[in-house]
Amino acid sequence: MPLTNIYLIGPMGAGKSTIGRMLAKELARPFFDSDHVIEERSGADIPWIFDVEGELGFRDRESQVVEDICTQKGVVMATGGGAVGRLENRRQLSANGFVVYLRTPVAIQLQRTEKDKRRPLLQQSNREEVLTRLLEERDPLYRSIADLVLDTATLSPRQVIKKIIQTVGLGRQ
Repeated sequence: MPLTNIYLIGPMGAGKSTIGRMLAKELARPFFDSDHVIEERSGADIPWIFDVEGELGFRDRESQVVEDICTQKGVVMATGGGAVGRLENRRQLSANGFVVYLRTPVAIQLQRTEKDKRRPLLQQSNREEVLTRLLEERDPLYRSIADLVLDTATLSPRQVIKKIIQTVGLGRQ
């Protein structure tokens, strides 16, 4: 079990990247943020990809990155909030690691993403409406593959990391 991959899923603003980086450092493992890998591979930022290729083009790139990272062993990956929208991604994540759903309410998402201009799905007038709709659509998908659900509105990043390590059985022996 020591080489079990750990995948963090959940909505934007749940803390996947922050917690993922901290968790990987704690476990001395490689960390991948699927959105950053997409940007590195394409040489363009996500808003540009959405503008030029649309959401479908972005999701195609995302699926390739998820598949590629899932072939590795002993990694921590933070996925984009919409990665669970594709069945192939859910299957890859479920089959190749321990999936942690970082849950957070829309009110917290709004606070955490308030000044972020790099999220194409939030560049609309009613951000709360968009986040509510996305959570309603995606929550059942997150839950369907989650091995562990943690609420990042009530737990600090350190507490989340401690619970993941304990649950996966990676604590110091």
